[in-house]
Amino acid sequence: MPLRLDLKPHEKLFVGGAVLVNGDSRSTFSVLNDVPILREKDIMTEAEANTPCKRIYLSIQLMYMEPGRLAHYHQLYWTLVKEVIAAAPSTSEMIASISEEVLAGRYYQALKQTTDLIQYEKELVTNASQPA
Repeated sequence: MPLRLDLKPHEKLFVGGAVLVNGDSRSTFSVLNDVPILREKDIMTEAEANTPCKRIYLSIQLMYMEPGRLAHYHQLYWTLVKEVIAAAPSTSEMIASISEEVLAGRYYQALKQTTDLIQYEKELVTNASQPA
């Protein structure tokens, strides 16, 4: 089943190693084969990866976008995951689920789950910084 994408004017899209930019009007197109695709809103830059869980997201994103460096990004991922679990053991179930997706090569699904982990991290930091 093809993936249908509706793009806003000037929206950027990563498709299998290429960055595409939509023109002045909305457009719709379909992707007929299995290729890494990320919308601009789902792409995290190194500068934006300013928390441990955001760095986990970035490592998965790079696995997805740069399969030629998979071993390097896997190593980075497992290092980050160990550090996060050591600092916040309550993340272990979420990370276990994300890790299942990573091990199965389902990086897009792992990214989606990692957005929940980032939100949880934000809640933990907010709660920790509130006076008792």
